[in-house]
Amino acid sequence: MMRKNILWIFMAFVFAHCSSAQPTTSEKYVTRKTASEKLKKTYKKGMQYSRAGENEKALKEFSKALKKESTFIDAQVQWSAIHYDMKNYEVAEQGFEKVIQIDSFYKKKVFYTLALAEMRMKKFDEAIVHFENYLAAQPNNDILEKKSRRHIANSQFMKKAYANPVPYEPKSLGENINTPNPEYLPSLTADGKQLIYTARLYGQEDFIMSTKKDGVWQKGVPLNGVNTEQNEGAQSISADGKFLVFTACNRKDGYGSCDLYYSEIRDGRWTPAANIGSPINSRGWESQPSISADGRAIYFTSNRKGGQGGKDIWVSYRQKDGKWGRPQNVGDIINSPYDEQSPFIHADNQTLYFMSDGHPGMGGHDLFFARKKKEKEWFTPKNLGYPINTEAGEGALVLSLDGKTGYFASDTKNVKTDESVFDSGTKGGHTDLYSFELYKEARPQPVTYVQAYVYDLETKKKLSANVDFIDLNSGETYASSFTDQDGEFLVCLPMGKNYALNISKEKYLFHSENFSLEKTQSLNNPFLLKIGLQPIKDKLISTTVEPATTSPPVVLRNVLFETGSAELKPESLFELNQLLQLLENNNTLKIQINGHTDDVGSGDNNLTLSTNRAKAVKDFLIKNGILANRLSHKGYGETKPIDSNDTEWGRQNNRRTEFVMLK
Repeated sequence: MMRKNILWIFMAFVFAHCSSAQPTTSEKYVTRKTASEKLKKTYKKGMQYSRAGENEKALKEFSKALKKESTFIDAQVQWSAIHYDMKNYEVAEQGFEKVIQIDSFYKKKVFYTLALAEMRMKKFDEAIVHFENYLAAQPNNDILEKKSRRHIANSQFMKKAYANPVPYEPKSLGENINTPNPEYLPSLTADGKQLIYTARLYGQEDFIMSTKKDGVWQKGVPLNGVNTEQNEGAQSISADGKFLVFTACNRKDGYGSCDLYYSEIRDGRWTPAANIGSPINSRGWESQPSISADGRAIYFTSNRKGGQGGKDIWVSYRQKDGKWGRPQNVGDIINSPYDEQSPFIHADNQTLYFMSDGHPGMGGHDLFFARKKKEKEWFTPKNLGYPINTEAGEGALVLSLDGKTGYFASDTKNVKTDESVFDSGTKGGHTDLYSFELYKEARPQPVTYVQAYVYDLETKKKLSANVDFIDLNSGETYASSFTDQDGEFLVCLPMGKNYALNISKEKYLFHSENFSLEKTQSLNNPFLLKIGLQPIKDKLISTTVEPATTSPPVVLRNVLFETGSAELKPESLFELNQLLQLLENNNTLKIQINGHTDDVGSGDNNLTLSTNRAKAVKDFLIKNGILANRLSHKGYGETKPIDSNDTEWGRQNNRRTEFVMLK
């Protein structure tokens, strides 16, 4: 089970200094004020042992007093409290019940601690009754009243959780990852091939990276370029594995106690860490970042001003100028008056996983997940359930791209170590990394990814180019970026939507792709592409048998028509505007627009349809300011297939509109 050594918050010797006793006028029992001098001496001696932590000796004295006078209520209270402190909950329960039998209102806190003991023994119905008894007694103690209400909610939850356990079979990541030293706070790239985690060696916290080969995690190695002589930890790796945000504390360039820093890969190496700066970092404590897969948001934990309670989850969105915006509290649906920590936003950008001790749970820090209702609004969080969550506190959780596998740190050996400055959720113990299969109801929306290499079609050299993904359903940009110095990019795409991809670069023809995922719930393989861009030249040489054409065709994969018609669909507008912009930016460029169909229907009808569709694109361009003498169009019907017509996928590829450059 995922555990950390956070002790249950309870009152050790809770009654030792209590002054709320209200002796009755009839004096039907003995108190420390009415006891004989001999009993007082025995009681006082027991209290001295109790304050010194010598529980066995204290119990002996209190037992001696109770043997002489069974209604000595103060001795009974202390005897019961010590048994509670020693985790003898059943004995403590019996002792506190005897106190209540003697006088139920002598010490109101008896109800509270009795209920705690019953929670420990999983007697949740009885615990709820006694917490309610404590509240009904009007204890005039705001702290314990709040705790009582939380314990009631937790007891109600635990009763159901123990009766309905969720599937859970954790497995160690193996000896290549786990060592005699603590390992914790894992993060994962979208392809599931790189694992970066925090490890502690001789009191030093650094990053370790492991790669997966043939399904096996290889031996972890230090992340050179990022690790320093100071502590680094609580990190998040970008989907493509080339941008790292992490936590560092008490550095000279810091804004507060702990700040967020970043490093990125350039020319194959990690750059020296830099403070991510204001407004994300403040005078408070910022830690535990999570980068969204589209790179447009960073979720993190902070105790800065303006929150709901102690530690809250905040989010900062990247602005159009590339800078990070002012952090926003994710709101009181997620954040409670207590602590919420270790956010993980899945690549679906709709499901948030986090730790909390404020929502109803198993009693410590539990793991929860919440789904977006709409942008910046969330549905009520759900507890991941027992035995994923236990009465101990649970550590941070991250998930694989498909949402099936969870990765976490667990304190299984219960060996005490120094507490991490990053509050990893695994305080006070030796921790190793584990994985488990997450049950279906708690999984995020299915996600795939597109990974591509962009190059010059003629020279084969890698290119730095603009990358734009458009949500065709809304017409809004889903993700925008650039290929890196290696000409590569990786972007995650949640299922359930249709996307257009446009790759563009100055003095090159653009390239487009279409990803129809609206009705797709899962894919066995991601999209791996090699994309060649055709340069635009001043002097063109014919490259085909048709003398007018001077370039390979560029398929307009997101120019879409109504079935059997030349009427353009609204989602075609993005790609049509890309073509329009290309012609506006290259005012000497002339193109021919070609239409093609599959082999369904007669040849004559297909020729007419393809010609009309090519003309529809030409008419759009003329309507938007392109001179007619720069454009021509032609239909080819079913005569030039690029795929087999034996499958729907092949026929879809053959139904296309494209353009070529003209001399």
